[in-house]
This record gives sequence, C-alpha cells and structure tokens, in this order.
Amino acid sequence: MKFIYSVRFSRLALALLMGVSPVVLSAANNEPVDMSAVQLEPHEQNGIRYVAGGIGQDESKALLQTQGYNLHLVFSTGSGNKYLSDVDVLIQSEKGDALLSLNQVGPILYVQLPANKYRVVAKANGHEERRTVALNGKSIDTVNIHWSD
Repeated sequence: MKFIYSVRFSRLALALLMGVSPVVLSAANNEPVDMSAVQLEPHEQNGIRYVAGGIGQDESKALLQTQGYNLHLVFSTGSGNKYLSDVDVLIQSEKGDALLSLNQVGPILYVQLPANKYRVVAKANGHEERRTVALNGKSIDTVNIHWSD
C-alpha cells in the first residue's frame, strides 16, 4: 500500500507517529527547541541535500520546523507505530539510477529533490519496503514507511 500525503497531512501524520495530538503539535511548532540537545546536520550527496534524525522530542520538533526539503520520509514499526532508526535508504531515479544512498538513518529523513518520479527503497531488520513518489516541485510529499513486527 502506498502512503503519500501532501504537506497539509505531513505534520499530522508525523504527530500521530509521535503520539502527539494535532493541537499539541501546533503548539509544539511554535515552542522553542533546546538546540543543545539537537544533533541535526544538513548533508549533501551527489548534489542532493538531506537531513536525517528525529531521535528525541527536541530533535523531532526541530525537524518539524526545518524548511527547504520537499520529500519527508518517516520510518516506523509495530502496532504502536514506534519510530524506527537505523534504516538503509536508497533513492533512485525513475530509470533506476542510484541518486542517494544512506546507511542507518531515521527515524525521519528530509530530502530536497527536483520535480520528477523517484523510487524509495528502505531496508530495516532484514526487510525491504519500496515506494514510488512523484514530486511536483511545488509541494511537500510525505512517505510513511512502516514495518510490521
């Protein structure tokens, strides 16, 4: 099943994964973040900008406030939708060319890509999930990748 949401649903989906109500999320977006506890660092590979993290509430809040990335990937597992880190991610062009290859990232990954169609391959705990996403260059798409227990 394909889980792709527009920007208006991305924060709601992330809030639900975090176990936070949408009302609390709205307040959290305006709430100051203790940046001393945040380890977010933008990176670039093959000309593609990305930032990964989301471990802990401050880092999750900081990611929610981060702008400039049009693909938001969220990784979770189990019936409780617990965040999942240590995910290997490969983003490929529509033709299958590897564009971005990352090891042990998550539970949240934000990527800036040109408008086009992409294949996302995520591997965790020996299991692989694949998604296709079409970015239009105007909105943010969120892909929630979930592994069952």
